[in-house]
Amino acid sequence: MNSKLTYEKFLPLQNFGHSLRTPAYLFRPQAAEDILTVFKLAKENGLTVTARGAGRSYNDAALNGGGIILDLQRMNHILAWDPASGSVTVEPGVTLCQLWQTTLPDGWWPPVVSGTMTTTLGGCLGANIHGKNNFRMGTLGEHVTEFTALLPTGAQVNCSPKRNGDLFRAMIGGLGMLGIFTSITLQMKRVHSGLLNVRAWNVPDLETHLKQLEAAAPEHNYTVGWLDATARGRRLGRGQLHTADYLSEGEDPDPARSLRVEYQTLPDKFFGILPKTLLHFFMAPFVNNPGVRAVNTAKYILGAGNKAYRQSHAAFHFLLDYVPNWELAYGRGGLIQYQSFLPKETALEAWTRMLLLAQKRGLPSYLGVTKRHRPDGFLLSYAVDGFSLALDFKVTAANRARLAQMLGEFDEIVLEAGGRFYFAKNSETGAETTRRFLGEETVARFHALKKRCDPNNLLESDLYRRLFSAYTNT
Repeated sequence: MNSKLTYEKFLPLQNFGHSLRTPAYLFRPQAAEDILTVFKLAKENGLTVTARGAGRSYNDAALNGGGIILDLQRMNHILAWDPASGSVTVEPGVTLCQLWQTTLPDGWWPPVVSGTMTTTLGGCLGANIHGKNNFRMGTLGEHVTEFTALLPTGAQVNCSPKRNGDLFRAMIGGLGMLGIFTSITLQMKRVHSGLLNVRAWNVPDLETHLKQLEAAAPEHNYTVGWLDATARGRRLGRGQLHTADYLSEGEDPDPARSLRVEYQTLPDKFFGILPKTLLHFFMAPFVNNPGVRAVNTAKYILGAGNKAYRQSHAAFHFLLDYVPNWELAYGRGGLIQYQSFLPKETALEAWTRMLLLAQKRGLPSYLGVTKRHRPDGFLLSYAVDGFSLALDFKVTAANRARLAQMLGEFDEIVLEAGGRFYFAKNSETGAETTRRFLGEETVARFHALKKRCDPNNLLESDLYRRLFSAYTNT
């Protein structure tokens, strides 16, 4: 296969939250041989390489200051699709949007999706994403039947749960630090309608929030919570829960219509008038402590009662795509997302401490999202039998140092409570915290695989150096 490798020179790159910025040499490969060319170039020039998909990580997973970035978005072909079995094989640059638009008209939906459809499958697998159905369906990696990847040694490997199983369980969730995915085969989920039955209701405090989240997760296909991190006193941790369920065969009077791509497409105007591309300008004046407190209070009041309705798959899952460039409303400093995973026995106490600490420091989260989780068997797993809480924080020049210090204190609370962390989110977690939550044995196993797959340590990112700096090869 002939291909032309595109080089975009030395460019400044950012994380999704625009809180981190660093320059790198950007290459846009179109085929596997281009990746091998970049590996050779990096070795000859003493540079490191980092894979990047859509750049939707909140931290430095796709940044590589002074090194090479492999932007894989041009490797975006769907290689095989079998509508009879629901098996699909894609290149790493294929987005969730491309995926569902290909499979949904035939009655299949991705088994696990992120909150945005713009993420690439390579990025999703590198982070081993979870969705609103983690307790029921696990992570995306649990639905991968096989993948191929290029190692920095030049070897191409084929991995499945039974073939090269150690690499399979390490590369999924390994943030591209062992090799670069070149093809991914997924088993999709059969659906009989493009609609979901959705139910929403308020929860008055954190204890009720977690109890009802735990009770709802086994009973529904999807369960997710919104948490008001600005609420105080006995209302601490209040919010809303949403559940969603697939429609049974025959329940949708017109499935051919709801399964169409155009039916799922999110509107590009607010109330049919205001272009959504402008909404972040109107949001910005409210992205501060008083503004968010007022918006959250209004959201809670308007959410009173038990609401039931039907919603398209895209509308339910991809909330982050409702407002294009919504993250720009946070201002020039951007935002940081901090996500922690706590066992169900310790989550209430730990998150109570964290929410109170943030309020005491005058640094409350502006958005909180909760989910129910289950363990998995991947090497760098973040999963627990418990819950996750994702918190968004606004970054400014005045609060950056205080925010970093507070998130370090959060890490201690989480570790004391037996919790874990997700490498696609937190940007302040360090190598010692990583060692403590993963454990010495897990870190040693990952390091051994790193030496085997990448003996010259070509694959590095800012995140890798931050989390595994003590384990780089010598």
